[in-house]
Amino acid sequence: MKIAMQGVRGAFHEIAIRKYFYGDNYEVVPCDSFNKLFDVLRFEKADYGMVAIENSIVGSILPNYTLLRESGLRILGEVYLRIEQHLLALPGQTIGDIRKVYSHPMAIQQCREFLTPMRRNGVQLVDSEDTALSAKWIGEGNMSGVAAIASRLAAKLYGLEILAEGIETNKMNFTRFLIVSHEENYQNHRNGKKINKASLCFVLPHQQGRLSEVLSVLSFYKINLSKIQSLPIVGQEWEYLFYVDVDFSNYEKYRQSLDAIRPLLGELIIFGEYEKGGKVHEN
Repeated sequence: MKIAMQGVRGAFHEIAIRKYFYGDNYEVVPCDSFNKLFDVLRFEKADYGMVAIENSIVGSILPNYTLLRESGLRILGEVYLRIEQHLLALPGQTIGDIRKVYSHPMAIQQCREFLTPMRRNGVQLVDSEDTALSAKWIGEGNMSGVAAIASRLAAKLYGLEILAEGIETNKMNFTRFLIVSHEENYQNHRNGKKINKASLCFVLPHQQGRLSEVLSVLSFYKINLSKIQSLPIVGQEWEYLFYVDVDFSNYEKYRQSLDAIRPLLGELIIFGEYEKGGKVHEN
């Protein structure tokens, strides 16, 4: 089984893979971009994909909604991974030895409180493409005096030591990942699962009050709207696609609610019906 992910080995995508797909009976397929990830799946060079879709601090990763819609792939499940950042360096190094710290700019921002005293002491903070890639550079390049902000898994894979654990400022930082695949895998994966969540996309006619009507119908059927994201439709001014996540306890009522809102919509896409994911930690 091959599972595609964005980033190099040791990225948070790989930790999410390990949390969702138990055991080691799979091969990770690293991709240098989300576009490449969806291409790998489209051309069947991987069976599944792990895709970050939103973060509890910075919000939705908007381009990935478009990639998902255009790919025709289905959502099989989700993982909410607690993002824990660590300061990594070559074995034997101390924090006092460090003169440069590499990481993704978002990770650097997340660790700003910890890094401020280091920066004041002359340590240079350097933006890189990826957290795990920064760790890989240091490990494979045997770079002394340099540290990376990355995961515990990256430290293990690239032979680095953790100089400081859990240096992120916000301890409630979670990223939501989606597991995506083709229709056949989607149908097989549903067996034995408790289906209590769905991800939808719909287009609304440009009519006053139409969105309110749709939301009222969902409320009537006791469907919980856990996420709504709008994106403009290219070439159609002031018209929008709505990406929606809904939770439900009664599958039949959920399906009835879809039948009830279809006449109100211009188009409805069901990305996936799956079991709601829980929060998981790195360890």
